[in-house]
Amino acid sequence: MRKTLYLGAALAAAGLALLPALPASADGNVLTYGSAGGSAVAAGDVLTASLPSGGAANFYSDTTGGTGVSCASSSFSATVVSNPAAPGTAVETLNSQTFSNCSALNIPGVQDVNSISVDNLGYTNNVGDSSGNPVTLAPNSGPIQTTIVLDTLLGQVTCQYQATPTSLSGTTSNANQSISFTNQHFTLSSGASLCFSDGYFTAAYGPVQDTSQAGSPAVYTN
Repeated sequence: MRKTLYLGAALAAAGLALLPALPASADGNVLTYGSAGGSAVAAGDVLTASLPSGGAANFYSDTTGGTGVSCASSSFSATVVSNPAAPGTAVETLNSQTFSNCSALNIPGVQDVNSISVDNLGYTNNVGDSSGNPVTLAPNSGPIQTTIVLDTLLGQVTCQYQATPTSLSGTTSNANQSISFTNQHFTLSSGASLCFSDGYFTAAYGPVQDTSQAGSPAVYTN
């Protein structure tokens, strides 16, 4: 049986960052809405994104997949802290992330996923416009940490994972205004033997939208 689970994160991940809702300067801002080189996103604006149709957010026991947790629905919300003129790095705070339509896949002794939560929010998300449009999700008040509660043949088992190393790396793309994380490594910090020892988070969210602007326009990296 599938259950709804909430990942105060994730995640894996993730979010975009930005600054004042003024028209872009001659050089443009790192993050704009409506189009590449469009209007600068304002500090304080709220950015959201979900998995596209047919997408999945996966937390697998290794990079090849097949064993772990997979969710068919996921979304996040982040608040813009700063968005300088390009070239540069925009900053946001990841406030929340939710996951639903999730299943436990091929985990011996595990029947279902009871819940997932991400601890120590909000994380700091840095979005750059250098080659590859790099994203770095970093801890703030504590480690990037995910707690997964599994329903097993012997009752509930709690598995706690921390990001290894301490931050997550991702990228943005203007092709579909997305943000993505691939095989970001977590290590089991506490839990029973039924918990898999390593977790690898993969998800792509898009389009990222500025919900503080009329019509919730898509966000671009310049």
